[in-house]
Amino acid sequence: MLTNQSILITGCSTGIGRALAGAFAARGHAVFATARKPDTLGDIAGANIERLALDVNDPDSVKRAVDGAIAKAGRIDILVNNAGYGQMGPIIDLTAEQVRAQFETNIVGLIAMMQAVAPSMIVNKRGRIVNIGSISGILATPYAGIYCASKAAVHSVSEAARMELAPFGIDVIMVQPGGVKSQFGETASEHLDLRLDSPYQRFAKGIATRARASQSHGTDAEIVAKQIVDAATRDAAPTVVRVGYGGHMYPALKRVLPTRMADRLLMKRFGLMGAE
Repeated sequence: MLTNQSILITGCSTGIGRALAGAFAARGHAVFATARKPDTLGDIAGANIERLALDVNDPDSVKRAVDGAIAKAGRIDILVNNAGYGQMGPIIDLTAEQVRAQFETNIVGLIAMMQAVAPSMIVNKRGRIVNIGSISGILATPYAGIYCASKAAVHSVSEAARMELAPFGIDVIMVQPGGVKSQFGETASEHLDLRLDSPYQRFAKGIATRARASQSHGTDAEIVAKQIVDAATRDAAPTVVRVGYGGHMYPALKRVLPTRMADRLLMKRFGLMGAE
């Protein structure tokens, strides 16, 4: 297992990011826990943990955080791209602004972080980038199409970067969580704004169900974090890590179920049966 690593994690105010900061630090690694508003990190600071302000949508903020971590620790060994949120709502109801904001945070910001840490990793001839995707990027569901698309993009970028960065000694690990107990459902609900004139008003209950779906059987974030830390610090880096409730089951269902059958199951789950 890798030891004494310098680790920068995005999106540490809640959920997986917060749990990851604690799990890495507990194993003696030097952790830079980041959030757009450092005060939201609360009592996360402690031995081996330093808090930094970082907004992945702000190039200046990205540069300051990465430069600051390198100045403090001398290097960044592992970047964990965890920052993100879920934009919920029927695709035809979403505004262009909502679509752009989803991709800006979940994929453009992720790429910006990779670009920021790669030069120093290339100089050091080693490093690891851990990108947090989602099983939603494999099995798309109603009312989360834009979120699912952003996570599918994370998977594609991770696969390409894994090959592109390999000659420089940099590993790219793609994490595809299933349901994890966090504030994801609450945040997703906050990003749900169903128009009064929307044709989906009669499906409002199903939309709300989808916004909270990951929390109904979610695995504790601390358990998921320990599994991710195990994977990220193995001597030989894995390419894909699946954790959390349904992390293995749902991708398997995607492979084996006929498409129309999978559609019907998801439509029934989220109240769309009989809408055709």
